[in-house]
Amino acid sequence: MFKKILVAVDSSPTGTQLFETALTLTRMNQAELMILHVLSTEDERSPIPMLTDTQQLYWGPVSQFNLEDWRQQWDAYGSESMKQLQAYAAEANNQGITAEFRLATGSPGRIICQLAQSWGANLVVVGSRGLTGLQEFLLGSVSNYVLHHAPCSVLTLKAFSA
Repeated sequence: MFKKILVAVDSSPTGTQLFETALTLTRMNQAELMILHVLSTEDERSPIPMLTDTQQLYWGPVSQFNLEDWRQQWDAYGSESMKQLQAYAAEANNQGITAEFRLATGSPGRIICQLAQSWGANLVVVGSRGLTGLQEFLLGSVSNYVLHHAPCSVLTLKAFSA
């Protein structure tokens, strides 16, 4: 039924559980797997720009020192994400599943939908943090965006409790 499955993971424990679910679906359908992680400030583990003591009083330009510190943290975040994607792909390949991965930067919902379109995915697997109302309005909902804009079926999994 599904021949190309795209799973969008993040750096949380839920990302690992999403991968495991997608791996099971891929095996059951004898499909190909694409593993995607989007580097974004929407990811709760992404680094945020640091403010100096005086900037905490008001929002002003970030100093060069703080910008460089943030850039180093962002690069480390990207490197960790790449290592995780490589580990996921290796795990899938070791189980005889054809898997590839992509690391992108930007708006997660848009990038997921663009990759689903260009790669020809039949199914997108995404997680949901369960945001509703004002939280969803202010923080946005990647899963809601994907559900309404993906060119294929979408499986949305609720965030798992630890």
